[in-house]
Amino acid sequence: MSQYLVAIHHRDDFDPASERADVRADISALNREMIAAGVRVFVGGLSPADQAVSLRPGADGEVATSQGLYQKTGEHVGGLWVLEAASMDEAREWGRKAAIACRAPVEVRAFL
Repeated sequence: MSQYLVAIHHRDDFDPASERADVRADISALNREMIAAGVRVFVGGLSPADQAVSLRPGADGEVATSQGLYQKTGEHVGGLWVLEAASMDEAREWGRKAAIACRAPVEVRAFL
């Protein structure tokens, strides 16, 4: 079995407290399904984008620190699952279910 990242993307102004009860219920149901299937290794939501701290190494060996996301793209990873699945096709199916439950774009990637 390989491990896969299933990452949920949110707009940078997304407020986790604004998530509707039906969305939270669907995500909880998906988590129960993943546990029952034995695929879920880890799940976690991330703090709001404006609470991120970015660190960039400089040529002089110093590290510059700034408040906010590393890249300003308008979206960020808001939460993630780490799954153990038999194939990318299986992981992609879990990703499809995550996109439906979260009502948000999802990225599925294999760990090396």
